Formats: sequence, C-alpha cells, structure tokens
Amino acid sequence: METALRTVNALISALFFICYAYQFLYIPLVLAKKQRPLPCPPSPHRYAVLIAARNEAAVIGGLLDSLRQQTYDPALLTVFVVADNCTDGTADIARRRGAVVYERFNHINVGKGYALDFLTQHIKADYPDGFDGYFVFDADNVLSPDYIERMNAVFSGGYEIVTSYRNSKNYADNWISAGYALWFLRESRYLNGARMRLGTSAAVGGTGFLFSQRILDKTNGWQFYLLTEDIEFSVRHITDGEVIAICEDAVLYDEQPTDFRQSCRQRLRWAKGYIQVFQKYGGKLLKGAARGSWSCFDMAMAIMPAFVLTCVSILANVTLAGIGLAE
Repeated sequence: METALRTVNALISALFFICYAYQFLYIPLVLAKKQRPLPCPPSPHRYAVLIAARNEAAVIGGLLDSLRQQTYDPALLTVFVVADNCTDGTADIARRRGAVVYERFNHINVGKGYALDFLTQHIKADYPDGFDGYFVFDADNVLSPDYIERMNAVFSGGYEIVTSYRNSKNYADNWISAGYALWFLRESRYLNGARMRLGTSAAVGGTGFLFSQRILDKTNGWQFYLLTEDIEFSVRHITDGEVIAICEDAVLYDEQPTDFRQSCRQRLRWAKGYIQVFQKYGGKLLKGAARGSWSCFDMAMAIMPAFVLTCVSILANVTLAGIGLAE
C-alpha cells in the first residue's frame, strides 16, 4: 500500500510539473526582455471610474481622495459609485467627495457583478455619449498619484483592456498579508509581465483594471456574475480574441487578509469561482488552445489543473490510507 501511495503521489507531482513548468520560463524572459516602447506622447481620454461598494464607509474616502490627487487631468475623470445594499453612510461620503452615486437595493441578485451591471446600465442611460474607457476599483483601494496617467499611456498604445500592479496596503501585518503581497508581485511581474512581453494576453486580477467603450458595448454592459467575475471577464474576452495588457508601473494598494480563516474562506471562494468559470468557458478555452492560442492554453492551466490535481491527491491519499489502516 505504501508503494502504491508513493506511485500515485509521484504521478500527481509529475502532472503538476508538466502543467506549470512553462511558467518557470517566464522568469528569465522578464529579466532578459524589455517591454516594447509605447507611443509618445499619449492621447488624453475621458474615463469613467466604477466603484461597487457595500458598507464601505470606513475606507471609500481614501480611494476617492487618491482619485482627486491624480496627476491626470481631473476634468477627464468622472467617478461613479454604486452603493450596493448599504446600511451605512457609504453613499453620503461618496457624494460629499464629488462622486456620482447610484443606490441599489436587491437582496436576490447579490454580488459585485450584479452591482457593476446595475451601474453600467445607469451610466448608459444617463450618459448616452459614453466614455473612452472605464476603470474598475474596489472601495478599499488607494492609488499611486500617477496611476491614471500611466494606465492612459498603455491605453493610448492601442490596448483596450489593461490591468495594473495590485500591491498591498498591509504587507508588514503578518505572514498572511505578506504572502498575498508577494503573490501579487509575482502575478504582476512574472506572469502578466511575461505575457505582455510575449505579446499574449494577461489576466485581470480582481481590481485595478481598465477597458474601452467597445469592450463594454460588446457584452451590453457588465454581464459577469460568477464568484470570480474578474476571471470570467478575462476568459470571456480572451476566448473572443481580445488581448489584455498590463501596466506594471501603475500601482494600486489593496487591503489583504490577516486572519487564516478569512484567507481560507477567500481561497475556497476563488477555487469555487474557477470551477464555475471552467464549466462555462472550459470548452472554448480548450478549443482555442487546440487551434494554437497560447493565451487560451495559459488561462486553462491557470484556472483548473491545480484544483483538480489537489482534489485527486487528497482523495487518493485518504482512500489509500484508509485501505492501509483497514488491512
């Protein structure tokens, strides 16, 4: 039984390596290959900033203040907040800081995806001319002063979906928050950064991204409601042939969990969301990969094999251990 257990674990380890070995090659690629230069000077664009907030009175002021302090022309920015099922002063705080606020009360369709859809539909009705691009932030984010300016430079280079570097507000709190910060550094620099250098597609990471009016019109608003709506957004557009860029120099700061249970709950939610995305788009990803799309292959590897192989490993180890104890 011990031999069988070792064999199973060796096979699973080998499959892990096969699925993810290519990501090790991203590291020397980033170190050796410079990013392609962007057009200079960038063109000015009118942007809408989308913020979905639920009982965020304690933190939303920090984000709105950092938006006011941007080096980008404030006349070209319009900030929109959807106060989603709020029972605190989120809406009032946002209004006092100059945001256009819509309040939503819906306890059936709950979640950030539904809130963003509600917000984009109201903007479409009330601002029929639309905007050149739309930023999405979480209420607890804080932006570096040149964030919009740097994102605009990449957007001006012809990229219609652009993500950024999601840094941590609380790196030094404990090992959990530090681990999140290091992961986001790896994601920005050695995953998305490498993809950008290869000319393939990056992936949106939850918050701090930008997309064009054409991208919004393509899906008739924000039509992404799964638990990991950011991954759903990324996969939908990658399978449609769109390219997502990253601006590594545009930095936003995000609050990370410091409690182990909270971190586990979040990661279980992400795992469930990845399954949902694969169920919905897995066929398109695999077909795209079979046709030679590196971006489709890359995203398929990013969202599924680790979870499946981990579940298989746990099941095999528990089963074989149980059989061994029963003998």
